Amino acid sequence: MNKNGGEQPPQLILYYIYVYTKMVKLISQLHKNICKKPFYFGWINHCCATHQLPLDYLPQAHVHHQNMPLPPILHNFFYSLCDNINTLMEMHAYLVVQGLTRDLSCSTKLVSLYGSFGRLDLARLVFDTIPHPDFLSWKVIIRWYFLNSEFRDIVGFYNRMRVCLKECDNVVFSHVLKACSESRNFDEGRKVHCQIVKFGNPDSFVFTGLVDMYAKCGEIECSRSVFDENLDRNVFSWSSMIAGYVQNNLAQDGLVLFNRMREELIEANQITLGILVHACKKLGALHQGKWLHGYLIKCGIELGSYLVTALLDLYAKCGVVRDARSVFDELHGIDIVSWTAMIVGYTQNGCPEEALKLFLQKEQVAVLPNDVTIASVFSSCSQLLNLNLGRSIHGLSIKLGSRDPIVTNSLVDFYAKCQMNRDARYVFETISDRDVVAWNSIISAFSQNGSAYEALELFHQMRMGSVLPDAVTLVSVLSACASLNALQVGSSFHAYAVKRGLLSSNVYVGTALLTFYAKCGDAESARVIFDGMDQKSTVTWSAMISGYGIQGNGRGSLSIFGDMLKAELKPNEEIFTSILSACSHTGMIGEGWRLFTMICQDYNLVPSTKHYTCMVDLLARAGRLKEALDFIQKMPVKPDVSLFGAFLHGCGLHSRFDLGELAIKRMLELHPGEACYYVLMCNLYASDASWSKVKQVRELMKQRGLMKTPGCSLMEMDVDHDFSFSRAASLA
Repeated sequence: MNKNGGEQPPQLILYYIYVYTKMVKLISQLHKNICKKPFYFGWINHCCATHQLPLDYLPQAHVHHQNMPLPPILHNFFYSLCDNINTLMEMHAYLVVQGLTRDLSCSTKLVSLYGSFGRLDLARLVFDTIPHPDFLSWKVIIRWYFLNSEFRDIVGFYNRMRVCLKECDNVVFSHVLKACSESRNFDEGRKVHCQIVKFGNPDSFVFTGLVDMYAKCGEIECSRSVFDENLDRNVFSWSSMIAGYVQNNLAQDGLVLFNRMREELIEANQITLGILVHACKKLGALHQGKWLHGYLIKCGIELGSYLVTALLDLYAKCGVVRDARSVFDELHGIDIVSWTAMIVGYTQNGCPEEALKLFLQKEQVAVLPNDVTIASVFSSCSQLLNLNLGRSIHGLSIKLGSRDPIVTNSLVDFYAKCQMNRDARYVFETISDRDVVAWNSIISAFSQNGSAYEALELFHQMRMGSVLPDAVTLVSVLSACASLNALQVGSSFHAYAVKRGLLSSNVYVGTALLTFYAKCGDAESARVIFDGMDQKSTVTWSAMISGYGIQGNGRGSLSIFGDMLKAELKPNEEIFTSILSACSHTGMIGEGWRLFTMICQDYNLVPSTKHYTCMVDLLARAGRLKEALDFIQKMPVKPDVSLFGAFLHGCGLHSRFDLGELAIKRMLELHPGEACYYVLMCNLYASDASWSKVKQVRELMKQRGLMKTPGCSLMEMDVDHDFSFSRAASLA
């Protein structure tokens, strides 16, 4: 009986039985016989609540009850069944056939569902069919474009919405500001700011979006003005303003703002500290970076992937890879980002063995390398000239489908540095879209590996392909010209640099030109370039010092060194190598000893093997061979082949074949498979007319399968090279 005392209809009794036994499919067969609206809706509500209504019931329900509008709960239930894009498209088709998409809420929900599956094309298609979208519809389409990082169309949607509606809220403002920020659209961002002021009552998210937008558009003063206007600043507001300073190369101001943030008792989070660590990296501020590291440990802040990567980059940039490895080893779960950052840090700090060792542990860390990892490993193989391992990694990159330019350019550089020019060219030819970066990669690599002539040929091919050279290209071809002593060709590049305005605006081009003229024996032109440069790096000063030294003008080198000290510039290891080399070439022993002492006493630097080699060369050239040998035996660093080569050169100049034989034997101990050292030994014995020893050395070379590499010379006469460019137009 029902609550009014009457008996229940037989169909309703069956309904309760079937619901109890969860035989919902049979219920759908009974709905034709049930004509009471309350019962119909009660049945639907129960099925929706228990998620047991068949998907194919929707069109049937509408056909059999066209006089009954579908309740909202039915819509929501069927939407909840769309767990994949195919089901959603099937449901969309049903709704279109039944004419239900004319309902605004239905179309808006479809837009949202397509957006959730990342199908913005279909979401846009549905949205464009809505005759008069309301604010919710606009908000939904903007939201999903925002969540899918498709920022280009968001501003267009917003402007269309402003034409139709006068309504807006802080959520939409935040999304549009982010779009302007990512696209660096300052004009639209400023218009949105005006509308925010007009609407009034912006929340902290809108203020933060404005700070970020102005900062990324390079308007840091506007960004700071908005930041100061916001009286309800949270950690995100502070982080955004600090990030703005760092992005605009005002990292020191970012660190100062962090101190003010602490004074206002705002606790930093992982994002804030990651930005600050990045600021320290930009400044090379190792001490401040270590303080931040200690601060986050003290505050108990968890080392997430973003923060770990920032710390690894900081320590690697500052050359303390041991500290970077300590951070890496403390990780509980190694991900691809931190693993790659550690490998890159090793590679950039001249630790290729450690980089490769960590890379070969990829099975243990259970991650697959990405394009940055592969490129960094190729760089490590280049440093070690490890051709076999590099080929293996090349195979791995093919297997992984790595086709990013960063990988192919690194691969070209690797093969070129291993003197495998044919392989380098093959990889280069596989690049379908060869831009200036790709051309620079192979031209630079060939210029550095002694294939200067090929580098200039490649430059000619690059120009035939209508690719415009940039500053990096000019640096590479000028280096090639310097190697070939091709003064006329290099002068044409000089003219091109002036025409393009690269000489005055780029310190690297100026330094390359200076070095080119110095190596070609034109110290006067080198000095003109040097004096005309507005900005001079330590490399520039070093090149000018070396240029005078090559010409045997030691006094000129010392004069430039003195000018550098007067300019209150601190000489680094490279500068001392150049000035000591200049002293060596001109026999200035007293000045050389004084400068060598300055390295430790005045500038707190540790002399490198190059500095010791310069001193050995200085003493050996002057005939002080026993003093040089005593210096070698007492030096705290292990001598290398270059050092013994400098000593051998002095022995040859002063006919001390006994000491020269000692030097060559030490060189062979270090590199027993190098034919050039056997050739040096033959030349030494030949100079002493020890022909029997010459024969013994040649027999030893045959037994070991060593052959002398044929040499060649190139001189520039009063004729054009076939790689020269007689007119500046050929370069433009």
